Amino acid sequence: MIKKIIECVPNISEGRDEDKIRIISQIVEEVDGVKLLNVDPGKATNRTVITFVGEPQQVIDAAFLLIQKAQELIDMSQHSGEHPRMGATDVCPLVPIANISMQETAKWAHKLGKRVGTELGIPVYHYEAAAKEEKRVNLANCRQGEYEGLSKKIVDADWKPDFGPAEFNKTVEKSGATGISARDFLVAYNVNLNTTSTRRANAVAFDIREGGRIKREGGTLSGKVIKDADGNPMKEPGLFKAVKGIGWFIEEYGVAQISYNLTDINISPLHEVFDKTCERAIARGMRVTGSELIGLVPKKVLIDAGKHFLKKQERSTGIHESEIIKIAIKTLGLDELAPFNPEERIIEYMLGSDANKPLVNMSLTGFANETASESPAPGGGSIAAYCGAMGISLGTMVANLSAHKRGWDDRWEEFSEWAEKGMAYQNTLLDLVDEDTNAFNKIMDAFRLPKDTESNKVNRQKAIQAATQYAILTPFKVMETAYNSMEVMKAMAEFGNPNSVTDAGVGALCARTAVIGAFLNVKINCGDCEDKTFVAGVLERGQQLVDDACALEDEIMKITNSKI
Repeated sequence: MIKKIIECVPNISEGRDEDKIRIISQIVEEVDGVKLLNVDPGKATNRTVITFVGEPQQVIDAAFLLIQKAQELIDMSQHSGEHPRMGATDVCPLVPIANISMQETAKWAHKLGKRVGTELGIPVYHYEAAAKEEKRVNLANCRQGEYEGLSKKIVDADWKPDFGPAEFNKTVEKSGATGISARDFLVAYNVNLNTTSTRRANAVAFDIREGGRIKREGGTLSGKVIKDADGNPMKEPGLFKAVKGIGWFIEEYGVAQISYNLTDINISPLHEVFDKTCERAIARGMRVTGSELIGLVPKKVLIDAGKHFLKKQERSTGIHESEIIKIAIKTLGLDELAPFNPEERIIEYMLGSDANKPLVNMSLTGFANETASESPAPGGGSIAAYCGAMGISLGTMVANLSAHKRGWDDRWEEFSEWAEKGMAYQNTLLDLVDEDTNAFNKIMDAFRLPKDTESNKVNRQKAIQAATQYAILTPFKVMETAYNSMEVMKAMAEFGNPNSVTDAGVGALCARTAVIGAFLNVKINCGDCEDKTFVAGVLERGQQLVDDACALEDEIMKITNSKI
């Protein structure tokens, strides 16, 4: 059954009391199936961002417990901090992660809001995709006046809460109000400046953020505000859409920061916001010294940033993602204020996206020993896939060496593109190392199905045949991928770094071996498949791949030997 997964990112108004933060955040783990991913406190802002994931019902049950515990432990009448806020749980956004639409996520936000308002007596404002009217889409509107202005706002007919009391009673005085939303992934990102001036940090923020700044005559702060026909101040928009920003002073670090919310990283990528912030800071006599990410971030953000900075250095982007991410971290200065561990800060890593790849995550020795053991898997199919992965790794290495070769600086993009192709082939083949073993296990699972009734016998046989076809197609994909990867080795043998031509040759030998080895697995599994038309087609195409791979290997070896 396909699971629907949503993420919840409550921001609580407590960033200093470690015991309270621990109690409030860990309560979500009382709900089975909910995984607490990250707890990111900030002392100066007196605010903690908590991240957890699970299926929708589990997540809103956990969110309710968290909001309830924050209401119990946090007194908003005593709260102070740099970040805008209106409640003990200031905001509680739900983010669709897998197999669920934004519209459906908004319905879950409404269920949570109704429960919080009714059972806890906390005023709830729905914003973003969960907003029930246009003016409430923007969180800033819902939070305008912050906690201090809540007593007047809550009784205003235009700002009656979506759920909960519309009066500033004793409960609300302590809890404040909570914003609950459904929204896309938001990247909370702070940029550090070599200044203590909040006003100058704000000046850069106004340059960057979508809302920009108020227009004034003469373009100076002392100039008269320019108003429209209705008497409203006019705005001069900033450089980026889907970016909110404000400057503040962080006493804990003794520097001013610009705090950004990037609400659509496809429209305004983090690295572009960073670059332009650096440019505008320099223009105003300041310098960006580093930055920090709050909470978790999608891997794409750092991959895109790392590739962007590598291209600025005219370096190949066809390298492993861990190296790309390392470039992003160092260039953005994400480790200036505190260590930045990608394994703990990237959402895909926290969700354990590699948990189903036990073989490729082994050490070389461990993989060899596992292969040599009495266990029937990993077998020839997995080894063929790994052999192909090693072959294209060599081809990719030659491309990267060529991209960085002295005197070939004008060709770095050409070789970078070949290296990126190589990495794509490598990733596919590495995935197939484990997938071939998974395919074998599917057959074993099918044979273990019950056969005590005629109906069970029929279902068991269908499962065996489906698993058998999958066990044929998996090594066949190894064949196709390994053969296609030989284009990189051929190109590198022809015009890559001549000092590494033998590496391209060895890569071709590995790829050819992967094709032939995988075909052996295809053929042996075909013996158990009852669909003879399917079998005939696969065997014909497989033999053609073997013939083509052997011919291409001969061609590559002739090129290689001619250059030795």
